[in-house]
Amino acid sequence: MTPPAPRPAREPIFHIPAPVTASILALVAVHALRSWLLDESVDFELLFELAVIPARWTAAFGGYSADEIVAALRGVGDETRALQIEIARYVLAQGSAKVWTALTYAALHGSWPHVLMNGIWLAAFGTPVARRFGALRYALLLGATAAGGAVAHALVHPFSALPMIGASAAVSGMMAAAAWFMFAPRTWLLEGRPAEPHERPREHLADIVRNRRVVTFLVVWLATNWLSAILAQPLGVTDASIAWEAHVGGFLVGLLLFPLLDPLKARSRRGLA
Repeated sequence: MTPPAPRPAREPIFHIPAPVTASILALVAVHALRSWLLDESVDFELLFELAVIPARWTAAFGGYSADEIVAALRGVGDETRALQIEIARYVLAQGSAKVWTALTYAALHGSWPHVLMNGIWLAAFGTPVARRFGALRYALLLGATAAGGAVAHALVHPFSALPMIGASAAVSGMMAAAAWFMFAPRTWLLEGRPAEPHERPREHLADIVRNRRVVTFLVVWLATNWLSAILAQPLGVTDASIAWEAHVGGFLVGLLLFPLLDPLKARSRRGLA
């Protein structure tokens, strides 16, 4: 009797590259530490040490004094005015720009739903990018998109003293990076076989703009950002408002930086209609 042929090994349902797994585990570990182990006073100090506070950068690099920033905050017309003035006096008295917060803010989150949501999106869009880039380039893009989001938020709200936290800008940057190749033609062959999405040559920017799937993706992304800015706080996803400017900043950095880091060549335009 002929022995039955061995069953082919099953592909894992979730196969996330090690750099992405490490990123997600780091986000979860930091939030677990803050939620379960740190006293409120220690967590308070950690927040102001690692979060982005635009007023701090404006004082350090914009030529504004602490008194001028506080005076600008007195004109804020919402319920955060008193809180922002108090925070501004506290952080500006330290006299440090804390430039590292352009990266470290991304490790902090306002709630478990907030960190888990960013972890899921990072797994979805960081995975193809990490497979294409490898660990080092993935880390460079992750840091650059986080920093781009921080700078964008600070430019739009230069006098804000409210701490900004969360990895959403980096996630948005990964979305933009993936858009360069995830929607490339599926018929591309690599060594006689259909190329996986992360193996496809990247599109040209003009082709991306004309690609209906990319445009649909961008519209959905913009709509999601708009809705999250309105609904995230009421639904308890985070205790703070959504910094949509950081999302846009991270997205733009990811879109512009990807071709410079991409180890693969762009798709040939020969034969295109």
